[in-house]
Amino acid sequence: MSEKAYAAETTMKSSSSDQDTVEALSGPAPKYVTKLDFRLIPILGCTYTILFLDRTNIANARIEGLEKGLNMPANGYATCLWIFFIPFVLIEIPSNMIMGLPRVRPNWFLGFNMLILGVIVTCQGLVKSYRGLLACRFLMGIFEATLPAGAAFLIGEYYTRREASLRFACFFTFGVLGPCISGLLAYGIRNMNGIQGKEGWRWIFIIEGCFTLFISFFVFLLVPDFPERTKVLNANEKAHLLAKLRYDKGDQKISFQSVNWFKTIFDYKIWFPTLMFFCCDMTAASMASFIPTILTELGWKAAKAQAMSIPIWLTGIVAQIFGCWISGRVGIRFPFILGGICIVLIGWIIMIVYSNTHSVAPGVRYFALFSMSCGTFIQMAMTTSWMTNNLRGRASIGVGVAIILGLGNCANFVASNVFFKKESPYYPTAYGTGLGLTVAGAAICLSYVGILFIHNKKLDKKQAEFGGEDNQTEYRYMY
Repeated sequence: MSEKAYAAETTMKSSSSDQDTVEALSGPAPKYVTKLDFRLIPILGCTYTILFLDRTNIANARIEGLEKGLNMPANGYATCLWIFFIPFVLIEIPSNMIMGLPRVRPNWFLGFNMLILGVIVTCQGLVKSYRGLLACRFLMGIFEATLPAGAAFLIGEYYTRREASLRFACFFTFGVLGPCISGLLAYGIRNMNGIQGKEGWRWIFIIEGCFTLFISFFVFLLVPDFPERTKVLNANEKAHLLAKLRYDKGDQKISFQSVNWFKTIFDYKIWFPTLMFFCCDMTAASMASFIPTILTELGWKAAKAQAMSIPIWLTGIVAQIFGCWISGRVGIRFPFILGGICIVLIGWIIMIVYSNTHSVAPGVRYFALFSMSCGTFIQMAMTTSWMTNNLRGRASIGVGVAIILGLGNCANFVASNVFFKKESPYYPTAYGTGLGLTVAGAAICLSYVGILFIHNKKLDKKQAEFGGEDNQTEYRYMY
């Protein structure tokens, strides 16, 4: 066959393949997408559950006597919270860069880190001093950093922009299950007080650390490789998946060595969502770290406070999945994020009124926590999905996910340092900070939409006049 004939045949096959892909995208999801859902989301979601379980169990341990048991200073609890996030923020970007290397396999990378994390979490229940607890919290930050960023990175590689929203919602739902399960476990584990001569708060750490070790073995066994190397799909399914992803998002297999890192790291399509995530994470961090404490201050004893925290998190789960499902159906993100911000504002305003007048009934303050949970978790899943929807290439997605889940979580530094013990139970400084950051999140969201709108209008005009190329700079962004 001549080179010209071969080229013509290749072009025809390529055109036919592209047409098939277009039809596949506009039609119902292929059956293998469900196969991927059951293989990816549960096990990767469990890594996110573990993160929140291990991160927030200190709040449950606190009301079971942690501070008194280790003779912690007045600011000791806050220090235990923020010291975790120093390595957590610094490690996530290099962690995803390592995971994206050709010879690194996600199951081994994530599984090993979770195994070490389980050992460290267990050690929290065995420490003899406050300094020992600080050391464990710092080490936890190192190994936990790899889990949410790596899991979200892998999920983003397998789904089209239309499919991603609901999958990220399911992924983040597993995260919300962390503090929900933590409260339930703490409610039961507290009855182990005195067994083997250990206080109940120590058993919270020990048992949940053993649970982390148990799950790590399933990560080794079940987490799949990147799409081009996956063994979860047969040859035809893998070929269709790769063609579909290439049509929707361009070539994702970009060598990390050939990336313009300055341009990638400082991409506004990463930083606007990251700032939005930071603003909404102030609410999530406040809830995760202080809900048990706030509930005890409403007059409930420790046991009841542990149990009453569970419905708050379940509300966030339902709102998150429903909101992201609707968003995926209509193919738009920002109205849902703004709606979530408005719902959170209701919660913070109630808290502000309570801190200023002390006349709001405790039940109304409890309702405010539901409002905050509902609006916050809609934002977190939707913002992450929105960011990955507008990035192209494995390097951009890997770095973007690491930045949004790493630097976005820096709100924990703020949350852990504005709930002053001397202001208990009204916390006016914390509530004012939360309200201010929530309003800032709305302003950032509207600004980002405006920038994307201007870009798309310019691209439409250019394509109408000259025709546009499908590359990173000639890419229509999703609202």
